[in-house]
Amino acid sequence: MSRPCAKLLSMTESAPSKHASPSGGSSQVRAQRNTTQGEASDSELTSVVMYAPDQLSAKATLIAIVATIFGSSICTLGLWYLLKVIKLPPFGGSQVTKAGATAGIFLTLLVTCIFVLWWMSDDKRGTTRPRWRTWITYAVTHMAPAGLVMAAIGVPISPSRLYLEGITVDQGFRTQFLTRLTATQGLPDMNYADLPAYYPGAWFWLGARFAQLIGFPGWAIYQPWALLTIAVTGCVLVPVWQRLVGSLPVATAIALVTTAIALTLCAFEPYACVIAMGIPAALVMGRRALSGQKLATVGVVVYLGASASTYTLYTAVIALSLVTVAGLFFAFVIRSWRPILQIVIIGVSSMAIASIVWGPYLWLRFTGHYEGVATASHFLPPEGTVVPLPMFATSFVGVLCLIGLIYLIMRVMDPDVCAMGVGLAVMYLWVIASMSVALSGTTLLGFRLDSVITIILGTAGVLGLAELRLVTVHRFYPVQFSTSLSTRINVICVVVLALAGIQYAQAIPDRNAHAIELAYTNTDGDGHRADFLPPDATQYYAEVDRVIQEKTGKPAADTVVLTDEFNFLTYYPYLGFQAFTSHYANPLGEFEKRNAVIENWASQSWDSLKNPQDFDRAVSNVPWRSPDAFVLRADSTGSSDSKDGWNFNLAIDIFPSNPNVWFKGVRFNPEVFQGENSPWSVTQVGPFVVVTHE
Repeated sequence: MSRPCAKLLSMTESAPSKHASPSGGSSQVRAQRNTTQGEASDSELTSVVMYAPDQLSAKATLIAIVATIFGSSICTLGLWYLLKVIKLPPFGGSQVTKAGATAGIFLTLLVTCIFVLWWMSDDKRGTTRPRWRTWITYAVTHMAPAGLVMAAIGVPISPSRLYLEGITVDQGFRTQFLTRLTATQGLPDMNYADLPAYYPGAWFWLGARFAQLIGFPGWAIYQPWALLTIAVTGCVLVPVWQRLVGSLPVATAIALVTTAIALTLCAFEPYACVIAMGIPAALVMGRRALSGQKLATVGVVVYLGASASTYTLYTAVIALSLVTVAGLFFAFVIRSWRPILQIVIIGVSSMAIASIVWGPYLWLRFTGHYEGVATASHFLPPEGTVVPLPMFATSFVGVLCLIGLIYLIMRVMDPDVCAMGVGLAVMYLWVIASMSVALSGTTLLGFRLDSVITIILGTAGVLGLAELRLVTVHRFYPVQFSTSLSTRINVICVVVLALAGIQYAQAIPDRNAHAIELAYTNTDGDGHRADFLPPDATQYYAEVDRVIQEKTGKPAADTVVLTDEFNFLTYYPYLGFQAFTSHYANPLGEFEKRNAVIENWASQSWDSLKNPQDFDRAVSNVPWRSPDAFVLRADSTGSSDSKDGWNFNLAIDIFPSNPNVWFKGVRFNPEVFQGENSPWSVTQVGPFVVVTHE
């Protein structure tokens, strides 16, 4: 890709490129290049994908971003509150909620299309817009992604207090993290006592501060915080892309397409979703930052720092992409040390931001004596065994991705497009590498890049359509097609594509149907199900919480509990003696050693530790904070002579098998808790035995 880029630079030295604006007018691309002794100036590497009519200055861009964040936040929270007041019926049990979601999607996209077409028509005719319509158009286009988020996801889950997938599997530990951070001001581990967080916690920490601000428990803030952050990210893409491409219609289209793809593919993981949505823009900004553009440098530094503090996998592939681009430009294009210097500046600056989150963990990791290992990458679902090829999907996005692939190939000489192409290539190489290293007993979690690949291709598809619209049919067939007929064909294409986009967007709730269903069928932290069916054992958690705090006299956030009822830790900010599985566990917590200790306690409780005093000493004699309480599913009235005992499920990592976790039951002798002179107090709460240290 580098040689075409070099060819482009040499070609443009004598003849600057010109484009008609995708907004309707024509403009000269500001990419005049004057090469001196093989070195390129800042302006030399300005992309030819630049349309002038709606170009924002640096100051205007920053103001627009701040205003968009504020406006989209108010809009999203206002709609979220309104939906709670309306009290729609459950999504799966009534067509009313689905109809409301579809109507919201249609109206959002229809109104946006009307104002965008009106804007383009003004540019085409060369008419001056009244100020009021300019402001309304900016408001509509900048808030449209928020409207799409709330219509496609907010409406379907509004009757529930839980987010997509409820608290099932991964959502359980994510909710636990929010619950834990809401109970503290720092960034501790989500489960273990006295350890810094291992999981990147920026998104969760900010969500916890938001929960404290409005007085919500951590688990209850997940839904509004997820919707808010996805909506705000989608809206911010409008001024960002307007700055990058110089066209409000193109920027709006990219933001809406990106938001729709994200809601379809990765909305269940909101903190990863918001990072994925910004990757195409980050690649373009990163390329421009390599040429020394200050605003682009600041933008990519902030983005990479935030990404590393939120979702490190995406940070790794973006950083690798930018390093590759820098190397190509250094070796083949401008033959200058500037790209290398810039990549060092970007790397050091972004790592400084990320150190706020990662610093405490890394310091303890390198200065402490811990034997735990990370197993988060021990996961390979079926989708991780195939190469994602969204350009062949039979949908609107499939067609858009195919156009994007063609565009990336045809416009590879453009530096910005070249950067996006390099980024896409790195993504695919990462996916293949992930499959390959699976043979060694681990993965690179390549399946997580499916959504990123689709977003990059979708973004390229929008840019390709924008350029295709510049080259009208009249240009190739001036006799058969007049200028006016060519314009009508363009309008027809825009309308057809808009309707195709609406068709794709209105299917978002159906594509998330299972995740939405779990938000209704899982019992929330208040002990209620949103589908009005009887709750599960979660309804007893409040009483379990009351008993533990009453018996121990300690606040929940400072009490260590040993339990395999991990949903209890999801809703209440107790410290866990053991994590749900090793895949979510902090390596400093030494998951495997804790498993061995728990198994030893259980097995020896029938033999050498059968005496309650001996068992208590064994529990206290561990290198970590010992449990203040046990919460087990058992019947305290059962016979202590039974070998059945009180069961605790140990999670065992069995990767490369799928599923990758096996639960092994170990049984405690009830006599060690209920025997004579036992220092433990036993209380039966529903199906749970609550054991507290006296």
